[in-house]
Amino acid sequence: MEQGLAGKRVLITGGTRGIGRASALAFARAGASVVVVSRGVGEDGESLTRELKELGDGHLLLQADVTDAADVRQLAERVRDAFGTLDVLVNNVGVDGQVWFGELPETEWHRVFDHNVTSAYLVTQAVLDLLADGASVINIGSSVALRGRVRGVHYTASKAALIGLTRALCKELGPRSIRVNTIAPGLTETEPGAGLPPEAVERIVGMTALGRICLPDDVAGAVLFLAGDTSRYISGATLNVDGGV
Repeated sequence: MEQGLAGKRVLITGGTRGIGRASALAFARAGASVVVVSRGVGEDGESLTRELKELGDGHLLLQADVTDAADVRQLAERVRDAFGTLDVLVNNVGVDGQVWFGELPETEWHRVFDHNVTSAYLVTQAVLDLLADGASVINIGSSVALRGRVRGVHYTASKAALIGLTRALCKELGPRSIRVNTIAPGLTETEPGAGLPPEAVERIVGMTALGRICLPDDVAGAVLFLAGDTSRYISGATLNVDGGV
């Protein structure tokens, strides 16, 4: 078991697929109790519930739209009823978007920012009094925030905003020994081929020192590290998990 994670209470948003799912299962294997939040359940949610059940009791799958303040308030109350306090919050919900800046509609700008930034603000603020002293808040960003991407100005800006949120919030919560960090994955295979044409994946892998695409379990390993005792003096950091791009 991961040092210091047994018995911890963990909340993960967007946890039924990809990085969130891998992290939820990794926490459960480490002996933590996990609440996974998803807008809908579906087959992914049902299969995750079964897998978590096989790893032990005390895990929950809750439905909520984490871009909606009223939904988030209700979520916080359900978490309070289930766990009382939280030791780890993983703000994992996020969406991508690909459009040239000159053609970027305002609705798409807000959609991406609502999911990638506003959700982290809403959820973190709603559970602030549930976070135990010494808790860990982990925001899932993107290495694109440090490089930029054509046809992704809004996506890049939203992930860069998460870094700023992390740097400032860690200073506010530091007196309670609550750590706040961002993980910045590279292109991650959250679906077959990462949802990109094979030539695009090949090009990106060719720029990666380790010569392969990032997998959800690679990011989950970093999540558990930042949640555990071995990272107890790391706060305000952005941890790249991009294979050396």
